[in-house]
Amino acid sequence: MLGKTAGGLYWMFRYLERTENIARLIEAGFRIALTRSTDAESEWKSVVTTSGVSAGYAAKYDNYTATNVVDYLLRDTSNPSSVTSVTGAARDNARLVRTALTTEVWEAVNETWMTLTELLANPVRETELPSVLNTIRQQSALVRGALHGTMLRNDIYDFSRIGTFIERADNTARIIDVKYYTLLPNTSFVGSSLDNVQWETVLRSVSAHRSFRWLGESEMTASGIADFLILDRRLPRSLSFCISQIVSNLDYLAEDYGERHACHEMAEKIQSRLKNRDIESIFDEGLHEFITAFIRDINSLGQQIESDFRFGG
Repeated sequence: MLGKTAGGLYWMFRYLERTENIARLIEAGFRIALTRSTDAESEWKSVVTTSGVSAGYAAKYDNYTATNVVDYLLRDTSNPSSVTSVTGAARDNARLVRTALTTEVWEAVNETWMTLTELLANPVRETELPSVLNTIRQQSALVRGALHGTMLRNDIYDFSRIGTFIERADNTARIIDVKYYTLLPNTSFVGSSLDNVQWETVLRSVSAHRSFRWLGESEMTASGIADFLILDRRLPRSLSFCISQIVSNLDYLAEDYGERHACHEMAEKIQSRLKNRDIESIFDEGLHEFITAFIRDINSLGQQIESDFRFGG
Protein backbone atom coordinates (compact mmCIF):
# COMPACT_ATOMS: atom_id res chain seq x y z
CA MET A 1 0.00 0.00 0.00
CA LEU A 2 1.20 3.50 -0.80
CA GLY A 3 2.25 5.46 2.29
CA LYS A 4 -0.09 8.26 1.28
CA THR A 5 -3.08 5.89 1.34
CA ALA A 6 -1.99 4.28 4.61
CA GLY A 7 -1.58 7.72 6.16
CA GLY A 8 -4.99 8.83 4.90
CA LEU A 9 -6.68 5.83 6.53
CA TYR A 10 -4.71 6.19 9.75
CA TRP A 11 -5.49 9.90 10.14
CA MET A 12 -9.08 9.59 8.99
CA PHE A 13 -9.81 7.24 11.86
CA ARG A 14 -7.69 9.18 14.34
CA TYR A 15 -9.76 12.27 13.57
CA LEU A 16 -13.06 10.40 13.82
CA GLU A 17 -12.05 8.94 17.17
CA ARG A 18 -10.95 12.39 18.29
CA THR A 19 -14.42 13.85 17.72
CA GLU A 20 -15.87 11.32 20.13
CA ASN A 21 -13.13 11.76 22.68
CA ILE A 22 -13.38 15.55 22.65
CA ALA A 23 -17.06 15.07 23.47
CA ARG A 24 -16.14 12.70 26.28
CA LEU A 25 -13.53 15.07 27.67
CA ILE A 26 -16.03 17.94 27.73
CA GLU A 27 -18.54 15.68 29.43
CA ALA A 28 -15.97 14.71 32.06
CA GLY A 29 -15.29 18.36 32.85
CA PHE A 30 -18.97 19.25 32.78
CA ARG A 31 -19.96 16.46 35.17
CA ILE A 32 -17.06 17.10 37.53
CA ALA A 33 -17.87 20.82 37.61
CA LEU A 34 -21.38 19.91 38.74
CA THR A 35 -19.99 18.12 41.80
CA ARG A 36 -18.48 21.35 43.12
CA SER A 37 -20.26 24.60 43.80
CA THR A 38 -17.16 26.82 43.65
CA ASP A 39 -14.13 27.35 41.45
CA ALA A 40 -15.74 26.10 38.23
CA GLU A 41 -13.00 27.88 36.29
CA SER A 42 -10.37 25.38 37.45
CA GLU A 43 -12.49 22.48 36.16
CA TRP A 44 -12.81 24.04 32.71
CA LYS A 45 -9.13 24.97 32.68
CA SER A 46 -8.37 21.31 33.38
CA VAL A 47 -10.32 20.30 30.29
CA VAL A 48 -8.36 22.74 28.11
CA THR A 49 -5.07 21.62 29.64
CA THR A 50 -5.68 17.94 29.09
CA SER A 51 -6.95 18.61 25.56
CA GLY A 52 -3.48 19.86 24.71
CA VAL A 53 -4.74 23.20 23.33
CA SER A 54 -3.81 25.55 26.19
CA ALA A 55 -1.65 27.87 24.10
CA GLY A 56 -4.29 28.42 21.44
CA TYR A 57 -7.03 28.94 23.99
CA ALA A 58 -4.99 31.38 26.08
CA ALA A 59 -4.24 33.43 22.97
CA LYS A 60 -7.96 33.94 22.45
CA TYR A 61 -9.53 34.04 25.93
CA ASP A 62 -8.56 35.50 29.29
CA ASN A 63 -10.70 33.22 31.45
CA TYR A 64 -12.05 29.68 31.53
CA THR A 65 -15.83 29.63 31.36
CA ALA A 66 -18.07 26.81 30.23
CA THR A 67 -19.26 28.86 27.26
CA ASN A 68 -15.77 29.72 26.01
CA VAL A 69 -14.25 26.28 26.54
CA VAL A 70 -17.15 24.41 24.95
CA ASP A 71 -17.20 26.71 21.94
CA TYR A 72 -13.43 26.49 21.46
CA LEU A 73 -13.38 22.69 21.66
CA LEU A 74 -16.51 22.07 19.60
CA ARG A 75 -16.84 24.82 17.02
CA ASP A 76 -13.76 27.04 16.72
CA THR A 77 -12.09 26.56 13.32
CA SER A 78 -8.95 28.32 14.60
CA ASN A 79 -8.52 25.31 16.90
CA PRO A 80 -7.21 22.43 14.73
CA SER A 81 -8.48 19.94 17.32
CA SER A 82 -12.05 21.24 17.56
CA VAL A 83 -14.82 18.85 16.53
CA THR A 84 -15.62 21.05 13.54
CA SER A 85 -11.97 21.06 12.41
CA VAL A 86 -11.28 17.35 12.85
CA THR A 87 -14.58 16.29 11.27
CA GLY A 88 -13.64 18.26 8.18
CA ALA A 89 -10.14 16.75 8.24
CA ALA A 90 -11.61 13.22 8.54
CA ARG A 91 -13.82 13.82 5.50
CA ASP A 92 -10.88 15.22 3.51
CA ASN A 93 -8.86 12.10 4.29
CA ALA A 94 -11.82 9.89 3.40
CA ARG A 95 -12.01 11.59 -0.01
CA LEU A 96 -8.27 11.02 -0.43
CA VAL A 97 -8.64 7.25 0.15
CA ARG A 98 -12.15 6.93 -1.32
CA THR A 99 -11.23 3.93 -3.50
CA ALA A 100 -9.98 2.02 -0.42
CA LEU A 101 -13.31 2.40 1.39
CA THR A 102 -16.60 0.61 1.00
CA THR A 103 -19.60 2.70 -0.01
CA GLU A 104 -21.02 2.26 3.49
CA VAL A 105 -17.92 3.66 5.21
CA TRP A 106 -17.68 6.64 2.86
CA GLU A 107 -21.39 7.45 3.29
CA ALA A 108 -21.10 7.17 7.08
CA VAL A 109 -18.17 9.60 7.12
CA ASN A 110 -19.94 12.02 4.81
CA GLU A 111 -23.14 11.85 6.88
CA THR A 112 -21.12 12.51 10.03
CA TRP A 113 -19.57 15.61 8.45
CA MET A 114 -22.95 16.93 7.29
CA THR A 115 -24.68 16.19 10.61
CA LEU A 116 -22.02 17.77 12.80
CA THR A 117 -21.56 20.76 10.51
CA GLU A 118 -25.25 21.55 10.89
CA LEU A 119 -25.30 20.69 14.60
CA LEU A 120 -22.40 23.03 15.38
CA ALA A 121 -23.36 25.88 13.06
CA ASN A 122 -24.38 27.97 16.09
CA PRO A 123 -23.08 28.23 19.67
CA VAL A 124 -24.24 25.38 21.89
CA ARG A 125 -26.36 26.37 24.86
CA GLU A 126 -25.62 24.63 28.16
CA THR A 127 -29.06 23.00 28.22
CA GLU A 128 -28.36 21.48 24.80
CA LEU A 129 -24.84 20.31 25.59
CA PRO A 130 -25.63 16.73 26.72
CA SER A 131 -27.68 16.10 23.58
CA VAL A 132 -25.00 17.56 21.31
CA LEU A 133 -22.25 15.48 22.92
CA ASN A 134 -24.40 12.37 22.56
CA THR A 135 -24.92 13.02 18.85
CA ILE A 136 -21.16 13.42 18.32
CA ARG A 137 -20.56 10.05 19.99
CA GLN A 138 -23.32 8.40 17.96
CA GLN A 139 -21.90 9.62 14.66
CA SER A 140 -18.49 8.24 15.55
CA ALA A 141 -20.08 4.90 16.36
CA LEU A 142 -21.90 4.94 13.01
CA VAL A 143 -18.63 5.07 11.08
CA ARG A 144 -17.03 2.47 13.32
CA GLY A 145 -19.97 0.12 12.73
CA ALA A 146 -19.69 0.55 8.96
CA LEU A 147 -15.98 -0.26 9.15
CA HIS A 148 -16.58 -3.41 11.21
CA GLY A 149 -19.49 -4.60 9.10
CA THR A 150 -18.23 -4.04 5.56
CA MET A 151 -14.42 -3.84 5.32
CA LEU A 152 -12.05 -6.67 4.53
CA ARG A 153 -9.65 -7.61 7.32
CA ASN A 154 -6.55 -6.54 5.44
CA ASP A 155 -3.92 -3.80 5.65
CA ILE A 156 -6.60 -1.14 5.02
CA TYR A 157 -8.47 -2.34 8.10
CA ASP A 158 -5.26 -2.57 10.14
CA PHE A 159 -4.17 1.01 9.46
CA SER A 160 -7.69 2.22 10.26
CA ARG A 161 -7.74 0.38 13.57
CA ILE A 162 -4.23 1.48 14.55
CA GLY A 163 -5.29 5.09 14.04
CA THR A 164 -8.40 4.51 16.16
CA PHE A 165 -6.55 2.97 19.09
CA ILE A 166 -3.60 5.39 19.09
CA GLU A 167 -6.12 8.21 19.43
CA ARG A 168 -8.31 6.37 21.95
CA ALA A 169 -5.39 5.46 24.20
CA ASP A 170 -4.18 9.07 24.19
CA ASN A 171 -7.61 10.46 24.95
CA THR A 172 -8.58 7.92 27.62
CA ALA A 173 -5.35 8.82 29.39
CA ARG A 174 -6.24 12.51 29.09
CA ILE A 175 -9.71 11.91 30.51
CA ILE A 176 -8.16 10.15 33.50
CA ASP A 177 -5.84 13.13 33.87
CA VAL A 178 -8.83 15.49 34.08
CA LYS A 179 -9.44 13.95 37.50
CA TYR A 180 -5.89 14.76 38.54
CA TYR A 181 -6.28 18.37 37.44
CA THR A 182 -9.61 18.95 39.19
CA LEU A 183 -7.60 19.87 42.30
CA LEU A 184 -9.58 18.79 45.29
CA PRO A 185 -9.69 21.51 47.98
CA ASN A 186 -6.86 19.77 49.77
CA THR A 187 -5.26 16.34 50.01
CA SER A 188 -7.46 15.38 52.96
CA PHE A 189 -10.30 14.89 50.45
CA VAL A 190 -8.49 12.04 48.70
CA GLY A 191 -10.51 8.88 49.33
CA SER A 192 -13.50 10.93 50.52
CA SER A 193 -17.02 10.76 49.13
CA LEU A 194 -16.26 13.81 46.97
CA ASP A 195 -13.17 12.13 45.55
CA ASN A 196 -15.12 8.95 44.77
CA VAL A 197 -17.99 10.86 43.14
CA GLN A 198 -15.52 12.54 40.80
CA TRP A 199 -13.93 9.22 39.90
CA GLU A 200 -17.37 7.79 39.21
CA THR A 201 -18.01 10.75 36.91
CA VAL A 202 -14.88 9.93 34.92
CA LEU A 203 -16.10 6.34 34.65
CA ARG A 204 -19.42 7.51 33.23
CA SER A 205 -17.65 9.75 30.76
CA VAL A 206 -16.01 6.79 29.03
CA SER A 207 -19.29 4.81 29.00
CA ALA A 208 -17.87 2.31 31.45
CA HIS A 209 -20.07 2.84 34.49
CA ARG A 210 -22.48 -0.02 33.79
CA SER A 211 -19.67 -2.38 32.78
CA PHE A 212 -17.89 -1.66 36.04
CA ARG A 213 -21.09 -2.41 37.94
CA TRP A 214 -21.66 -5.62 35.99
CA LEU A 215 -18.26 -6.97 36.99
CA GLY A 216 -19.04 -6.29 40.64
CA GLU A 217 -15.41 -6.94 41.52
CA SER A 218 -14.52 -3.65 43.14
CA GLU A 219 -16.13 -0.93 45.16
CA MET A 220 -16.65 2.47 43.55
CA THR A 221 -13.28 3.77 44.73
CA ALA A 222 -10.44 5.64 43.07
CA SER A 223 -8.17 2.59 43.00
CA GLY A 224 -10.90 0.27 41.68
CA ILE A 225 -11.91 2.66 38.90
CA ALA A 226 -8.34 3.54 37.94
CA ASP A 227 -7.51 -0.17 37.77
CA PHE A 228 -10.48 -0.71 35.44
CA LEU A 229 -9.61 2.19 33.12
CA ILE A 230 -5.89 1.48 32.97
CA LEU A 231 -5.30 -2.25 33.36
CA ASP A 232 -8.50 -4.18 32.54
CA ARG A 233 -8.19 -5.58 29.00
CA ARG A 234 -11.90 -6.42 28.89
CA LEU A 235 -12.80 -2.74 28.68
CA PRO A 236 -12.51 -1.45 25.07
CA ARG A 237 -11.38 2.00 26.23
CA SER A 238 -8.83 0.92 28.81
CA LEU A 239 -5.19 1.72 28.18
CA SER A 240 -4.28 -1.99 28.24
CA PHE A 241 -6.97 -2.90 25.71
CA CYS A 242 -5.92 -0.11 23.34
CA ILE A 243 -2.25 -1.01 23.32
CA SER A 244 -3.05 -4.72 22.91
CA GLN A 245 -5.08 -3.89 19.79
CA ILE A 246 -2.29 -1.72 18.40
CA VAL A 247 0.22 -4.55 18.89
CA SER A 248 -2.14 -7.05 17.23
CA ASN A 249 -2.78 -4.88 14.16
CA LEU A 250 0.91 -4.08 13.80
CA ASP A 251 1.62 -7.83 13.93
CA TYR A 252 -0.90 -8.42 11.14
CA LEU A 253 0.90 -5.81 9.03
CA ALA A 254 4.23 -7.52 9.74
CA GLU A 255 2.74 -10.79 8.47
CA ASP A 256 1.31 -9.12 5.36
CA TYR A 257 4.48 -7.21 4.46
CA GLY A 258 7.03 -9.72 5.74
CA GLU A 259 8.96 -7.23 7.86
CA ARG A 260 8.94 -5.57 11.25
CA HIS A 261 9.80 -1.98 12.05
CA ALA A 262 10.90 0.08 15.05
CA CYS A 263 7.25 0.79 15.87
CA HIS A 264 6.63 -2.90 16.56
CA GLU A 265 9.27 -2.97 19.29
CA MET A 266 8.10 0.38 20.67
CA ALA A 267 4.48 -0.82 20.93
CA GLU A 268 5.55 -4.02 22.67
CA LYS A 269 7.58 -2.04 25.21
CA ILE A 270 4.56 0.10 26.07
CA GLN A 271 2.47 -3.05 26.42
CA SER A 272 5.07 -4.69 28.66
CA ARG A 273 4.90 -1.76 31.08
CA LEU A 274 1.19 -2.46 31.57
CA LYS A 275 1.44 -6.22 31.88
CA ASN A 276 1.70 -7.81 35.30
CA ARG A 277 1.10 -4.48 37.01
CA ASP A 278 -1.28 -3.71 39.83
CA ILE A 279 -2.89 -0.38 40.47
CA GLU A 280 -1.10 0.05 43.79
CA SER A 281 2.27 0.16 42.03
CA ILE A 282 0.93 2.80 39.64
CA PHE A 283 -0.37 4.94 42.51
CA ASP A 284 2.99 4.52 44.26
CA GLU A 285 4.71 5.74 41.10
CA GLY A 286 2.26 8.65 40.95
CA LEU A 287 -0.87 8.50 38.82
CA HIS A 288 -0.21 11.81 37.10
CA GLU A 289 3.40 10.87 36.40
CA PHE A 290 2.33 7.49 35.00
CA ILE A 291 -0.34 9.02 32.77
CA THR A 292 1.98 11.78 31.56
CA ALA A 293 4.59 9.20 30.57
CA PHE A 294 1.96 7.07 28.84
CA ILE A 295 0.66 10.02 26.80
CA ARG A 296 4.22 10.88 25.76
CA ASP A 297 4.95 7.27 24.77
CA ILE A 298 1.73 6.70 22.83
CA ASN A 299 2.28 9.87 20.82
CA SER A 300 5.89 8.91 20.12
CA LEU A 301 4.57 5.56 18.90
CA GLY A 302 2.17 7.32 16.55
CA GLN A 303 5.02 9.37 15.10
CA GLN A 304 7.16 6.26 14.69
CA ILE A 305 4.35 4.47 12.83
CA GLU A 306 4.08 7.42 10.44
CA SER A 307 7.84 7.30 9.85
CA ASP A 308 8.10 3.51 9.43
CA PHE A 309 5.25 3.28 6.93
CA ARG A 310 6.19 6.51 5.12
CA PHE A 311 2.81 8.20 5.46
CA GLY A 312 4.10 11.21 3.58
CA GLY A 313 4.42 9.43 0.28
